[in-house]
Amino acid sequence: MDSALRPAHIFVEPSEQRFRDDYRRWQGIPSIEVTEKGRIFINFYSGQGAEVGGNIMVLCVSDDHGQTFRSGVAVVEHPDPECRIYDPNLWIDPFKRLWMTWTQARGFNDGRMGVWVSICEDPDAETLSWTPPRRIANGIMMNKPIVTSKQEWLFPCAIWCNTCGSTPSEDHGLQHEQFSNVYVSTDNGKTFQLRGHADVPNRSFDEHMIVEKQDGALWMLVRTFDGVGESISENGGYTWSPGRKSHIDGPCSRFHIRRLKSGRLLMINHYNFNERIDLEDIFNQGDVKKWKGRSHLTALLSEDDGKTWPYTLLLDERNEVSYPDAVEAADGYIYVTYDWERVTQREILMARFTEEDIIKGECSSPNAVLKKVVNKATGQPDVE
Repeated sequence: MDSALRPAHIFVEPSEQRFRDDYRRWQGIPSIEVTEKGRIFINFYSGQGAEVGGNIMVLCVSDDHGQTFRSGVAVVEHPDPECRIYDPNLWIDPFKRLWMTWTQARGFNDGRMGVWVSICEDPDAETLSWTPPRRIANGIMMNKPIVTSKQEWLFPCAIWCNTCGSTPSEDHGLQHEQFSNVYVSTDNGKTFQLRGHADVPNRSFDEHMIVEKQDGALWMLVRTFDGVGESISENGGYTWSPGRKSHIDGPCSRFHIRRLKSGRLLMINHYNFNERIDLEDIFNQGDVKKWKGRSHLTALLSEDDGKTWPYTLLLDERNEVSYPDAVEAADGYIYVTYDWERVTQREILMARFTEEDIIKGECSSPNAVLKKVVNKATGQPDVE
């Protein structure tokens, strides 16, 4: 049997040395969720090398409002060292279950990938219990699903196109799925079907997200080499408008967008960043690339359904801060996680603030925090 199609192992509170912070030498690409009771979950992927076979997923938990985090509450590792676990995501569904998803593939890009999920029915339990991993889609899903007004669950999954800067090492005959795809579940996550896809020019590793507009249309935003691309669906995701460059700028990196309870749209993105990529240089690099412009990570608010973004709050001005994920919690705060210098500093960080903080442009709420270190890998020496 193809090893990449075999489930990974989930270790609950493991003690093995290879999972410890002082052993791991590289990490990044985090995700975050918060339960109604206030338990904070943040996961990311890590290991001994940057984006290679043998990478693992690490889950951290805080029960003191983010003052401290316990590392390695759960770890996902594949038994085949040629397979890597990467691009994880956390999502609490309408039934309060915590979904822990990840991608697994053989090597960097096997041309098929696969989204796997394990669910925790009671994420506030003292000891977490996880369902057996199951594969729900081809491709990668590193951003959160949405639940539409029709109560359909839409999952943004993608198979990297051959022009994104990484040539697949295997041919699984899925060239017809090399798009920004949308999988749907109409039975609360029991089954999934590929519904449709958008084809956005200049897309780079997709990393797309979907929001439902106030008029019911679906707005997909996609990472591209020249900023952020977009496509619209008027029929629930079955068909999508021709992709085009949007009015939203970006340095070719992951962003986050979501609808808040207030009705405003929140975006976490690089804003007024300093540098832009050299596309020729990017294509001359290997699979693991050195990107430019990943600075000035900022929270932005829109009151007109994404047409303009007049309110901004700078979260982290440093270079090589990237890959934000966010959630709006029951306590009224917005929680954001991101990484900083995956190879050298190897830090996973958290920010917490309110909509009012964004409108004011400064953190004035009593429990706001910026640049909070969640986890730091300290294994030596540095990887390349």
